[in-house]
Amino acid sequence: MALRPVQVNIKALDPSAVGRFWAAALGWSAHRTGATAYVGPAGGLGRPDPVVLGIEVVPVPEPKPAVKNRTHLDLATTSPAHQAELVARLTELGATPVDVGQGDVPWRCLADPEGNEFCVLEPREVYRGTGPIAAVVVDCADPRAMARFWGAATDWTVHRVSDGLAVLRSAEGTGPYLEFLRTPGGRTAPDRVRLDLLPYPGDAEEAEVARLRSLGAADLDLGQGDAPWSCLTDPEGHEFCVLTLS
Repeated sequence: MALRPVQVNIKALDPSAVGRFWAAALGWSAHRTGATAYVGPAGGLGRPDPVVLGIEVVPVPEPKPAVKNRTHLDLATTSPAHQAELVARLTELGATPVDVGQGDVPWRCLADPEGNEFCVLEPREVYRGTGPIAAVVVDCADPRAMARFWGAATDWTVHRVSDGLAVLRSAEGTGPYLEFLRTPGGRTAPDRVRLDLLPYPGDAEEAEVARLRSLGAADLDLGQGDAPWSCLTDPEGHEFCVLTLS
């Protein structure tokens, strides 16, 4: 039994606009189902995709609070010229520079049109071949504890663990990395960006949720009511959802 990360969920006042931004930023396409926007490679995103983590943008009535998200995307580049071109293009699309205390670093920190932070990395060999998203980065207090929980919760492989950083990636060695970065400060607002997980065929969602609770997850009420998915938090309070196969 294990779960697969299948998409990054972003809350937005205007999901259509935020979806269009991320589609253009990543060179993907966006489509809507009701008020929700889905972003994935051109030609459609099958769920689960063996390589890509898609993006789902869902409507909420509240704007992003004036605090840094605990989860953000790192975007990959292949050369200094590509990094500069991507930053310029993202700025034209509505991204703005943001100071998250990064200091003098070779990557660029930006925010999407609703203030969700992300980074445009300088070229790094480790991210060659990940696709446009190099990593989903999660601030945490204890990367070792996060590696234990998420390594057991999902079918992704733990590649690196230290006091400062834990790194996971799909067992196939494809797509983006999932990184837990030791960062001062804890949760101060509901998560604006989270992961959605999916069971394998034959694995019941209820059994997977029970297994996650045994690993230290807790139930979370986001006002989902009797929705067919389950909302949880990991041992440090990061929100995530377990979706259904249907």
